[in-house]
Amino acid sequence: MSKRPFKVVLAVPPGGYLAERWAQGQMMPALGLSYLAAVLEQEKVEVQLLPCHVLGLSWGQIREEIARDKPDMVGITTTTENRFFSFRLAEIAKEAHPPACVVLGGPHMNATASDTLIHMRAVDVVALGEGEDTIVDLVKAMREGGHLSKVPGLAYRDGENVAMTPQRPLIPDLDRLPLPARHLEPWDRYNCRMDVPGEGILPAANMMTSRGCPFSCNFCATPTNWGRKVRGFSPERVLSELEHLVQRYQVQVVWFYDDTFNYNPQRLDRICDLLVERNLDIKWYCEIRVDLLDKASLEKMVRSGCYYLGFGVETASERISREIIGKKASLKKGLEVIDWCREFGITANPFFIFSHPTETWSEAVQTMEVIEAIKDRCDVSASILHVYPGTPLEVRARREGQLPQDFSWSLRNFKHVIVIPAAQGHVPLYKDQLTWSQICELMLRFSQSTKKISLLKKVPKVLKSLYSLADVRRYLIMLWVFLLLKASRIFGSSGRTFGRQSKPSLRVTTP
Repeated sequence: MSKRPFKVVLAVPPGGYLAERWAQGQMMPALGLSYLAAVLEQEKVEVQLLPCHVLGLSWGQIREEIARDKPDMVGITTTTENRFFSFRLAEIAKEAHPPACVVLGGPHMNATASDTLIHMRAVDVVALGEGEDTIVDLVKAMREGGHLSKVPGLAYRDGENVAMTPQRPLIPDLDRLPLPARHLEPWDRYNCRMDVPGEGILPAANMMTSRGCPFSCNFCATPTNWGRKVRGFSPERVLSELEHLVQRYQVQVVWFYDDTFNYNPQRLDRICDLLVERNLDIKWYCEIRVDLLDKASLEKMVRSGCYYLGFGVETASERISREIIGKKASLKKGLEVIDWCREFGITANPFFIFSHPTETWSEAVQTMEVIEAIKDRCDVSASILHVYPGTPLEVRARREGQLPQDFSWSLRNFKHVIVIPAAQGHVPLYKDQLTWSQICELMLRFSQSTKKISLLKKVPKVLKSLYSLADVRRYLIMLWVFLLLKASRIFGSSGRTFGRQSKPSLRVTTP
């Protein structure tokens, strides 16, 4: 009788992978899991992708599926926004099939492995960093009876203690990785479509061509997860995957998930040249650093299909940008890129953040006034500053008491820690100089001026996310500010209810 094949299930929890503020109504495959599935297939391991959010599976249905299939390993991707869904999925998997090794990985886990294993008894192993080589070695160890201590890049429970194996080196040559196993995805169940101005809603896909970020913004976890040294697929490998998407999935739009698509301007130029040379008629969106972009490069990007360009401006305050965020890119350069985008007929998508450390009300209003001045020239995005594990901002938040001494990323409802899951994901919000009323006013002014958020649609999610009296109080304050802003609009007042107006240091005009 032949031995039963080793089976791995790789799952996205019902809450999904992306935070709501990033999803923009789209559901795209979790590329990390698709890469893991691809390398396991190369090793002749039976692997199943289980995107619970796309399949619309309830907790009961997930339990039934795992109990029926009896996988040897259940791997779960975990983001900070949606980590509690991942934890619940781990519990369901362990209840449904106790012998299964439950493994958590993903961007939340690098800085929280010990915390997770201490509090989440259903989790057996945490995979740290890049997972492709780790999961192959982990499966081999389990199949051959080897000890987990021999597998680099793991944290696991050793009795009542947490053991950590040596750090696994990052993959130096990404070209050796196979294409993501998109063929294992329920492709027809995804909402893989994007609206391209002038062309309508077209079939789309996501793709990542590089890992890492050479910069050190205080709020960003990318250097912790992927490293400061950026590693990219070769331009030829990028084009090979793009052609695969066009030929197999009839893709016409690509969303590049790279943190900094133009980290190497010469590489980007080569990708654009190949797109034109091979007459690959696709539209694409990416995120860039404005201080690495010149007008000639942008023109080439547009000629090769770029129709939408995201970039961080973060703040209108030069002081905050340089002294707090650690970013040299300036508002002036961001405004210049917006002008270039308008000249070339594409959409600029600048990002702004409120409530930076030491940010004053005057500086926040300065940013808000810039947003209101440019909102008709581009597609503006804004959020409240989030605290992510492993970032310099987390260190600061703990030092300042924004996160209490006993704070755990694996537990809910810490007193004085602000989260608003219905809008921003279950991530602590940083609040320093600004009051909660002022933060609410800024975000509500942004919502009203850009008409991006329907507050009425948020009500059911808000009601489901209330866990304490503090939550109720925060939402009541938000409601009160909302009513004051509505009244100010009706009666023609300035619309500033909790702070004095200040003039921006840089004049912004709208043509």
